[in-house]
Amino acid sequence: MRNIWITAVLTLWGSTAIADDAALLLGVERYGALDRVTGAAGMVGAEDALTGVGFEVQALSNGAATDLSQRLTAFLEDVEDADRIVVGLAGAFATDGRRTWLLPVDADDPGLFNLGGAVSLDSVLRVLQAAPGQAVLVIGADSGSADFGPLLRAGLGAIDVPQGVTVVSGRVSDAVDLVADIAVPGADVIATVKGNRRLEVTGYVPVSLVLVPADVTPVDPPETPAPSQADAAAENALWDGAQALDTADAYRNYLSRYPEGQYAEQAEALILEISTEPNRADRLAEEGLNLSRDARRDIQRDLTILNFDPRGIDGIFGPGTRSALTNWQQENGFSQTSFLTTEQITRLDAQAARRAAELEAEAERARAEKERQDRAFWAETGAKADEPGYRAYLETFPDGVFAGEATEKLAAIEDAKRQQAAAEDKAAWDVATEANTADAYQTYLTSFPQGAFGAEASARIAALQDPEPSNDAAIAAETALGLDGITLRLIEARLAQIGLEPGEVDGGLDDDSRRAIRNFQGDRDLEVTGFLNEETIVRLLADGFQTLGGD
Repeated sequence: MRNIWITAVLTLWGSTAIADDAALLLGVERYGALDRVTGAAGMVGAEDALTGVGFEVQALSNGAATDLSQRLTAFLEDVEDADRIVVGLAGAFATDGRRTWLLPVDADDPGLFNLGGAVSLDSVLRVLQAAPGQAVLVIGADSGSADFGPLLRAGLGAIDVPQGVTVVSGRVSDAVDLVADIAVPGADVIATVKGNRRLEVTGYVPVSLVLVPADVTPVDPPETPAPSQADAAAENALWDGAQALDTADAYRNYLSRYPEGQYAEQAEALILEISTEPNRADRLAEEGLNLSRDARRDIQRDLTILNFDPRGIDGIFGPGTRSALTNWQQENGFSQTSFLTTEQITRLDAQAARRAAELEAEAERARAEKERQDRAFWAETGAKADEPGYRAYLETFPDGVFAGEATEKLAAIEDAKRQQAAAEDKAAWDVATEANTADAYQTYLTSFPQGAFGAEASARIAALQDPEPSNDAAIAAETALGLDGITLRLIEARLAQIGLEPGEVDGGLDDDSRRAIRNFQGDRDLEVTGFLNEETIVRLLADGFQTLGGD
């Protein structure tokens, strides 16, 4: 909407003429969201030369939409009753085929209905027709590759030139040189253009067009005196204030006071950065919350519980966390900025607390169902108090409620068999267990098909032929967590609290602890390894335990 003013204001002319001749020089080179237009900022280089031959010049390089608007307004005030008018435009242009616009430095994803702040060539031409025969528009537009969506493309469209207006277009470097040549006394614009095959002239094309008579003596611009200590102190104070505010308006205020100041280039760069940074206000608002490292970990843990993977719980908001936050914001109807507000943090925490309670309730139901099946299976197997029953139970529930009892009973049975076995049978079994290979146990079975240790030999053969999967990766993942003794005791205490019997709470993670961890993982549809990883810890401590410690 910022550009609507130009169409309306062009229907009304100011009442005060400032100079007989007027010039407007705009060059936009360093775009934030578009490709750079090399050399476009050089369009303002002819400002002093035009001023020296009687022009009132409005010049701006790399202007944002607000800055362009201010210069165009000043140009309109200069142009009434002007005998000569020169306009030089260089940068990235967009067209719908019939109309053309010069895009400001902060143009972001321009579209046919999203061109606020762009400079309309139609409007500029309406201004130029106020000085027929002495009005020149010079356009520098290198071919670009930007795609602006349907109905709008990069480059120049057809230009409807008013009567008496001369329009010259070409490459940026040639257009910049031409504007500088126009300021030379006696220079013939038409001759210069015809001498350069890279320039094209349309509209009013007389045999000769000299805007600055040969007898005009250029006036050199006055030398700028070195700033006094007081002036330097005032400039530094204004700059310090602009940096403290860190807003585009604050930097523009500095530039309006010190357009050639020692911080001018830095101010222009910061205006561009601020104008083109998406979600800057949201970023600054989040930074204002001063979230601690632990608070950020809590947010990452909440995201994990809600299945928005932040790719780590380290208190550092990197691309993974920002992506997870964006997805969460989308699902919850917030603007997808990836930056948080106090309201969003409160809602995220509440959702995670509720989900943690739901997950724990689901896990408790799964544990209860598993225990019911465990006890029912024991009633049909282990309760029979025989070796086949114990083995059947352990095969189905290796970490079951009665696993310890079944293991002890089998050990007692084997010990009894050993005592009852014949010396030869016993000796053969000792040889097989010493070798502990499938072939050794098979040799025993062949020699003693009815031997006292036949069932145990078959079980060991099956175990050796179908070994447990390697836990190397799970062990490495747990080791990488760097958990200390206090943390491990906290984990064992939690396992004991929910009835999984991890044994003594000493931080040792013995066989009882591993079995408890496996049962916890199985109840919650996690990968069952018996070793700790980040997901297991998040679920284990999801009901309110504080940060485990460590980065």
